[in-house]
Amino acid sequence: MRILLTNDDGVRAEGMSVLRRIAAQLSDDVWVVAPDTEMSAASRGVTLHDPIRVKKLENRVYAVTGTPTDSVILALKEVMANHPPDLVLSGVNRGQNLAEDVTFSGTVAGALQGMQMGIPAIALSLARGFQGAMSLPWETAEEHGPDLIKRLVAEGWPHNVILSINFPDKAPDAVKGIQITRQGHRDFQMSGIDKRSHPRGGNYFWLTYGARKSNPPQGTDLRAIYDGYISVTPLHTDLTHFDTMADFQEVFSD
Repeated sequence: MRILLTNDDGVRAEGMSVLRRIAAQLSDDVWVVAPDTEMSAASRGVTLHDPIRVKKLENRVYAVTGTPTDSVILALKEVMANHPPDLVLSGVNRGQNLAEDVTFSGTVAGALQGMQMGIPAIALSLARGFQGAMSLPWETAEEHGPDLIKRLVAEGWPHNVILSINFPDKAPDAVKGIQITRQGHRDFQMSGIDKRSHPRGGNYFWLTYGARKSNPPQGTDLRAIYDGYISVTPLHTDLTHFDTMADFQEVFSD
């Protein structure tokens, strides 16, 4: 099995080193094509107004001066064009990608681009801050990741779906199990601004991001992580709200 690895924390990130060790337990044909610098929260951004460069760092490891989506496109159209991968793994992200976060996430975007180009794809993220400590137990992803990926690949999933795995910020032996979940929704607004005065006049702003817990229902990715489980969420790109569509179809039917 040929595997492509990407991420949004950058090709030199600790999570990429963890992902490479996970992938090494699945295959001896592993390639890395990932952003040269951190691209967290890049979502599905594509670089259209600047040239992109690809630099070979070592055998089968390439850095891209662009986003996670750029990286997957360059991997499949250039670096691996003659022999495409069988699987795309994106991560392991430094921090969770849950609920509304998945639409911001460059980690999820890398997997979505692989899926869009016909390759089965999985996004992997490691939660932080839920259990009180901000340090990340990378060993949890490394210990539980390989067997979980093997089981998922053996089972298979629809061609228009990616799988988003979130590992809880617990020690490996404290993980309670695996839950198959739906995307949750927080009950408060995460985004904010920090407005500051510039010494030369005017204002500038830092965007902020909340960190308090919500109260999610059972069956959601949020609840699974809160309770110490690994969350596996099938995601797809169809954002259509079918109930509203049906309501408007009835209104405009004449």
